[in-house]
Amino acid sequence: MIFEISDFYERKFLTPSQRQVLLKNLQANLQPEYRRRIEIMLLADVGKSQTQICKILGCSQEMARYWITVAQLGLAEKWQERPIGRPKIVNDQYIQRLKELFSHSPRKYGYAFSSWTSQWLNKHLATEFGIEISDRHINRLLKQMGLSTQKRSSKKQATKDTKETGSIKICDLQSHNEPNFHWLFNHHAN
Repeated sequence: MIFEISDFYERKFLTPSQRQVLLKNLQANLQPEYRRRIEIMLLADVGKSQTQICKILGCSQEMARYWITVAQLGLAEKWQERPIGRPKIVNDQYIQRLKELFSHSPRKYGYAFSSWTSQWLNKHLATEFGIEISDRHINRLLKQMGLSTQKRSSKKQATKDTKETGSIKICDLQSHNEPNFHWLFNHHAN
């Protein structure tokens, strides 16, 4: 153990009962991350600096700073409340809702467009769940479900139309209530 009895004569942040609880938990069979949290707070309490704590425990500056602050605020009992690792914000409910949204036209939900984009799926889900993830992550989730926001058949058709007629097709993508307008320009000089 890295603590000596004499280390606990000079105390900075923790109450005697907090220190006692932390020491007791330190003796339990803990996951290394939880053990490190306790050790950081105990070392900070005996006056070790952030740099010294990082050297002793081999932890990051950010981790040491966070748990030193927790000790300074007198919140040592919170050592196990914060989950370890990156939070998993996308749960099964989120995935099911993404699938459900994707299977219906955005117009059903009051949008003017007829096909979803990852950006609009993300915005809609952010309003429902309060969770924002990247558009790229939305695309990854869709790909895992075998789905995509890209229309392959219309792209092939547009390429085919352009090759056959030798013209450029311009579409009004922002049309709200009117039907889409399409103009064909023949780029051959007469």
